[in-house]
Amino acid sequence: MDWFGSRIQRLINKEDLDRDTIRKMFTQVLEGEQPELQQGAFLAALAAKGETPEEIAGAWEAIREIDTIKVEPKVDGPILDNCGTGMDPLKTFNISTTASILAAAGGVVLARHGARSITSKCGTVDVAEALGVDVEAGVEVAKKSVEQCGLGLFNGMSPLVHPKGLFRILSQIRFGTTLNIAGSLASPIMPHLGVRGVFSPEMVDRVAEVMREIGYKEAYVFHGFKDDGQPAMDEISNLGPTIFCRLNRRGHLEKFILEPEELGVKRAKAEELAPAGSPGEEAVRLVRLLAGQENGARQDAVCLNTAPMFLLARRVEDFKAGVELARELIFSGKGLAKLKEWVSYQNEESQVGQARLEKVMRKASVEVN
Repeated sequence: MDWFGSRIQRLINKEDLDRDTIRKMFTQVLEGEQPELQQGAFLAALAAKGETPEEIAGAWEAIREIDTIKVEPKVDGPILDNCGTGMDPLKTFNISTTASILAAAGGVVLARHGARSITSKCGTVDVAEALGVDVEAGVEVAKKSVEQCGLGLFNGMSPLVHPKGLFRILSQIRFGTTLNIAGSLASPIMPHLGVRGVFSPEMVDRVAEVMREIGYKEAYVFHGFKDDGQPAMDEISNLGPTIFCRLNRRGHLEKFILEPEELGVKRAKAEELAPAGSPGEEAVRLVRLLAGQENGARQDAVCLNTAPMFLLARRVEDFKAGVELARELIFSGKGLAKLKEWVSYQNEESQVGQARLEKVMRKASVEVN
């Protein structure tokens, strides 16, 4: 306790710690070797100081080494992950899940690693469950879905995925910590391509550096702003500009900013991206979007956030082409078809998931067959 407490004091004094020290501290947290008061103080002190890339990498290493069930899907080509950290100032509907379904429909192989809602109304796992995906099954079910469907979701808050401490800690805290970043990166599958939205502009460079440090070959990290220039969302924004940091194939980091108009998208208002009141309502709206029943700001936001996945997978040459391809997949019906396929494969009892999805589709006034 004395060693651990003295390191917390150093963090309180705004002193950075090395990767190995942070790895040891997170190992003790995950193993439950420190009192909960010390664990909470550590997480708060590290977040208040501001994590360095080395510190985040140390946290990731601890989670990956001792608290992650690992699997290796057999697929042709690279595997990509996409995820938002959550905890962003503006709460939106679940953009990343819909974008993932469209990316998979366009041939991108995705292994997602998400969580239930902590501060928002509907997290990735919540909406997937409402659609009929078996989010409480073990990692083998998600692995099979990646192999056979090109899309699988690993539940970051499940003891079947992270059996020691991550699920316990995430279920007990309601503020942003290093775990929002390091935990989201600690997937059972170690992908080499990544798309990641972060909760503040200050984290864009840091997270890109972390991803390079832990073995990603290429990535896009970003934060989206409102029209007035205020930080807003862990997504690519159609409200205002988005700041990016790209990890390229040579291992270099490149920063740039994109405006919605550059990608053929109109600026929207924040209320147009507001979340639904419950996971069930969110699922209905997601189905309507994939069925081409929404042609406004919500569709624009999803297409924007699908584009970088197509770029990393070499499906398109630029962001604007990625946006256009995402729209084509909506109106061709391939996005909705991929959702049905995903629900069928990521289930221990396929008929149970399909029945739930059919109920959602009827509520959305979308033809079931």
